[in-house]
Amino acid sequence: MQIKKTYRGINPEMLYDEVHDLVQKQGIVLSKARTQTYGLPSGATQSRIVVVFKTQAQRQEEQIKCGDGNIIDSPNGETKMLLDLDEKLLSREKISSIQESLDFILGSYEPKW
Repeated sequence: MQIKKTYRGINPEMLYDEVHDLVQKQGIVLSKARTQTYGLPSGATQSRIVVVFKTQAQRQEEQIKCGDGNIIDSPNGETKMLLDLDEKLLSREKISSIQESLDFILGSYEPKW
């Protein structure tokens, strides 16, 4: 299942921190986070944060990839987020809870088309 969001006026690192906290409450681990910054011809920069989500397997020492995510900001003030979560490994309730929390906490940052 994918959660796609577009936000205006939000710092991508703050968005990453919110996602981190929300998934952690659902027992999901962010195993990797990679931040990349790119220069644009205008002199501005653009950032990309890539994350990998993992969940505990039956045996506690083993973690299984259950999704990934991308957060990309643009010089025009928009930040786009795509979370791709595996419904075979995560319950619909966990995914819905993450989506509802994002809507409640960050809903005011979503553009009203």
